[in-house]
Amino acid sequence: MDGDMNGTLDFYYIELTEFEDYGPLRYVFFTLCLLLFMIIISANVVVILTVSLKKSLHQPMYIFICCLCVNSLLGSSGFFPRFLMDLLSDTHFISLPFCFIQMYVVVSCASHELPLLCIMAFDRLIAICHPLHYNSKMTLKTVVCVIIFVELYPALLVGIFVLTLVGLPLCRNKLHNLYCAKLSVLTCVDTTTNRRAVQVVSVTTVFLPLVLILYTYLRILTVCRRSSAKVKGKAFQTCLPHILIFLNFSFSVLCDLVMSSLRQSKSVHPAVIAVLTLERLAVHPLSNPLVYGFNLPQIRGVIFRRLKINMKCFFLLHDTKSNM
Repeated sequence: MDGDMNGTLDFYYIELTEFEDYGPLRYVFFTLCLLLFMIIISANVVVILTVSLKKSLHQPMYIFICCLCVNSLLGSSGFFPRFLMDLLSDTHFISLPFCFIQMYVVVSCASHELPLLCIMAFDRLIAICHPLHYNSKMTLKTVVCVIIFVELYPALLVGIFVLTLVGLPLCRNKLHNLYCAKLSVLTCVDTTTNRRAVQVVSVTTVFLPLVLILYTYLRILTVCRRSSAKVKGKAFQTCLPHILIFLNFSFSVLCDLVMSSLRQSKSVHPAVIAVLTLERLAVHPLSNPLVYGFNLPQIRGVIFRRLKINMKCFFLLHDTKSNM
């Protein structure tokens, strides 16, 4: 690292300071977190393949669910590999370029979540409130255009946000976190441009979709109050997974806010920070495939049928080899 005339320093490595030395227990934590990561990958891949391979699931709602699982897969993949390495390492330094890459992947995947949930809420609004016009409004072209916009717009905004940080001089390299996030706290120059970028990202990918989601479900609730018991039951069945995922994501955002405030208190044990971080970056990506895979009968039925067929093939192959 090199000094300059302003007293700032050019760092190439960032130290993540929230890791504790747990001795032999770190191998237990590594095993548990690796198992959790593999479950996240497997569960999301199962839902993605199920929707992709089953033609009857090539409908807007299931395509959006597939996108949500892809987003969860990318976000957890941006966090876990480095986190698992740090669990076994005695030092926790990460290069600045890789730190920016990790921050971009994690933040951009988080920024995709609410816009996707917003589109899914409007999809349910049209299906429940305007069922006769659903096929004419939610065409394949519309779905593709919406997905492209929802995927590219947050990615572009977060890219601009990260670029406002690249090249800024750092006056310290100790980041009180388990992964790369909020690198602006390490700079010792004016970050007005960065704060404005954060505000734009927050308004367009968090607050605006949040308001639209609440408005959408309020409309659905109003329509269901005047409908028959059969319509109410169907609406509840199809909206329950979305509501559960929305509440879980809101809880993870709350954990992130609590974690940000707790970092300012040096009396907080790093284990508390670790639990809140894992809820944000592990529990939520796992909840997407579990909620949609086991609560929606269409996806659950396809998964169970494929498992049954695979088990029959396995035992048939085993019996054939035993008789040879």
